[in-house]
Amino acid sequence: MNTIISTLNSKFIHSSLSIRYLKSFCHDIPNMYIREFTINQNTDFITGEIYKENPDIVAFSCYIWNIENTLEICERLKIVNPNIKIILGGPEVSFDGEEVLKNCDYIDFIIYGEGEITFRELILDLIDDKNEFYDIKGLIFREDGKIIKNKPRPLIENLDIIPSPYIEDLDDFKDKIVYFESSRGCPFGCKFCLSSTIKGVRFFSLDRVKDDLGRLIDAKVKQVKFVDRTFNTNKDYAMEIMNFIMEKDPQNINFHFEVTAHLLDDEMLSFLSNAKEGLFQFEIGVQSTNLETIEAIGRVTDIEKLKNVTKTIKSYGNIHQHLDLIAGLPYEDYSSFEKSFNDVYELRPEKLQLGFLKLLKGSELRKDADIYGFKYLDKPPYEVLETNYISYDEMLKLKTIEDLVEKYGNEGFFENSLLYIIKNYYENPFDFYEDFAFQWESKAYHRISHSRNELYKILYCFYEQTIGENLDIFSEVLKYDFIFNNKNPTIPTYFKRFSVDEIQNKKHDFLKIRENVAEFLPEYVDIPTKKVINEIHIEAFKFDILSLIYEDYDLNSLHMGENFILFNYRKDKVISRCRVKDITKKFNEI
Repeated sequence: MNTIISTLNSKFIHSSLSIRYLKSFCHDIPNMYIREFTINQNTDFITGEIYKENPDIVAFSCYIWNIENTLEICERLKIVNPNIKIILGGPEVSFDGEEVLKNCDYIDFIIYGEGEITFRELILDLIDDKNEFYDIKGLIFREDGKIIKNKPRPLIENLDIIPSPYIEDLDDFKDKIVYFESSRGCPFGCKFCLSSTIKGVRFFSLDRVKDDLGRLIDAKVKQVKFVDRTFNTNKDYAMEIMNFIMEKDPQNINFHFEVTAHLLDDEMLSFLSNAKEGLFQFEIGVQSTNLETIEAIGRVTDIEKLKNVTKTIKSYGNIHQHLDLIAGLPYEDYSSFEKSFNDVYELRPEKLQLGFLKLLKGSELRKDADIYGFKYLDKPPYEVLETNYISYDEMLKLKTIEDLVEKYGNEGFFENSLLYIIKNYYENPFDFYEDFAFQWESKAYHRISHSRNELYKILYCFYEQTIGENLDIFSEVLKYDFIFNNKNPTIPTYFKRFSVDEIQNKKHDFLKIRENVAEFLPEYVDIPTKKVINEIHIEAFKFDILSLIYEDYDLNSLHMGENFILFNYRKDKVISRCRVKDITKKFNEI
């Protein structure tokens, strides 16, 4: 019997962990194949690709991003081959499987809850043609027109009984994002999250985790993204895994963890200070700094501890931090969200993710929708449109601000320019984004896509038209950001440039002096000048721009006078793309 296990990932670069678990748990069952697609592919094409393999059984892993396309594919498959047995599993069908079978007569089975054992038992039953489905826990099926829901499947206590999904076909993972799990469950009970429906935390053994990570490192994957809901639940366990990764010293791979900040104590912070730059990324769920909101959603958060921890990690300059906020939570009105936004923005994470509440099937907040006045469309992604506390108009404003934070605030391409504007002309970051969002929409920028170069021009025009004063100073700061983030830049004409011919004439001579290279570019001491010259850029500024940055953009600290800045571009660095040095004195000596 020919079985295909499939899913539709959100992007090509992603890989599915769930279907690989199913395959590994059935490793001894012949004629079972994994076939991955993406939501960007045509459903007719996907149907055809699966149909051509002449499967007897097709199983799909279902999530909010793929459920609608998956159901369409299943319906097509059943039309062209009514004998195919179609199985669905995953969070999007685990909480209303009976409704899915009631509304979709082309689906034969729903696996709800933890699926590995249930899937194996069902496949073996279908292969042997026993039709003894009543004995399979965690299964919903149809018999004689009736929908039967069996008892739930107990959780797997010893996770190591699940064979590793990272033994075969590792070439498929090269340069991809690989999802990885060292534990299941979460110690917290956040009411918007499905992890709160499962009590307790279970861990894979450290030997198992290290073996799997070693294989992925050898396979040269792009990123290992841990899906553990709270990776640092057990400090010693987490540190052992991270220490293993650090000792392996993988090149061009980073490891992404969801961590809870208030569980990071001084010992762990000291340990993290030794991590190689870019090796680790942390996602920290803040969601809100409104204490009433935090209590209502069942979070456990020490806001002051969170701030101190994230600032400490920021000071190391080695770990990319991604902090999350959610709009639409209980008791979070527009002004309350503004405060949450400012609290988090001022921590200066590498990425601030401004999300919107989704009422996932099975979540506690979905059950309490009437209490908080949640208005939402009951179809994926179940995003809240307005609540008793925040209107749809206000949510739309936040949507535009989210877009601008993503385009400008995240990833650091405009870091100094934004901080300069906010520091000197706004009470807080949110006020700036409100103003910027108003102009963005009034000029209909939201209706078209923009290159990064165009984004610099738009920010320049915003400053010119909205703020106006000290335009020459802002232009220099924006020019600095542009050069810092663009190797070998073609510098736009709206930036005023100084001493361009002088720099071109002196650049080679500066690099020919060994003492200069040793002082400012020690990694290039033994490299020929003609190779070094393409890795750096020298630019003149009308004032001491590095002092302005170090003095927190205080205009009173401005030191006028031409300065020459050396930009040294770095390869494969996550946190800092470039090193800068003031070479004014040495450059003028030539």
